[in-house]
Amino acid sequence: MNELLLWILGFTFLNGLVAFVGAFTLAIKPKTLQKIIFILVALSTGTLLGGGLLHLLPEAIKNLGVEAAINYLLIGFIIFFLMEKLLHWHHCHDGVCKVHTFSQMILFGDALHNFIDGLIIAASFFVSIPFGIVTTLVIIAHELPQELGDFGVLTHGGFSKNKALFYNFLSQLTAVLGGLVGFFFVQSSGLESLLLPFAAGGFIYIAASDLIPELHKENDTKRMILSFTFFIIGIMIMFLFRHIGG
Repeated sequence: MNELLLWILGFTFLNGLVAFVGAFTLAIKPKTLQKIIFILVALSTGTLLGGGLLHLLPEAIKNLGVEAAINYLLIGFIIFFLMEKLLHWHHCHDGVCKVHTFSQMILFGDALHNFIDGLIIAASFFVSIPFGIVTTLVIIAHELPQELGDFGVLTHGGFSKNKALFYNFLSQLTAVLGGLVGFFFVQSSGLESLLLPFAAGGFIYIAASDLIPELHKENDTKRMILSFTFFIIGIMIMFLFRHIGG
């Protein structure tokens, strides 16, 4: 089997295991959990922006040219905006989700979301294996706060803890399907160059519309400095990786 396909399958499946993070929240104090989520959100913001602007976009420009790459990035940004509006994809970073009123909506929205994550992971492995690994870890870091919130909403909506973990895991596994589609269909049709700026638009949209507003909610000076620090660390990680491993 193609080595690249094995990498994509392995890391999309690893992304699926994020669904079980809800089980660990039962043993963590709420205050400690909030600190962990806060750092993850700040770090994810920087890494998503860095991944989109410092890796995916330059690679797309190299393959497509500046104008086409920016056009497809904008299309990706718009599509993510429309999908969030249609499916109410609002990430529950504080562990309480006011938008997902029905458990079924969460599972359906997450399944489609994770399918697209699989496409993005596949696109990142087309750039390079090291970048694919880092991109998957960035996506996982971004997913953790959402999965923590979704687990709480599913249990609140009537699911037992075991069923909530199981169905959450199934919806998370659509990332594997997305990875397969990305590898076979996109590669065979020569669309991988278009997938790169689309993924970049998605990364930038998530960071700008979902994560940065969460960071702006913080009014405590020390926590503001901490969030900005981890935001910069996230960008620097992607910047250094661009020059060392990418």
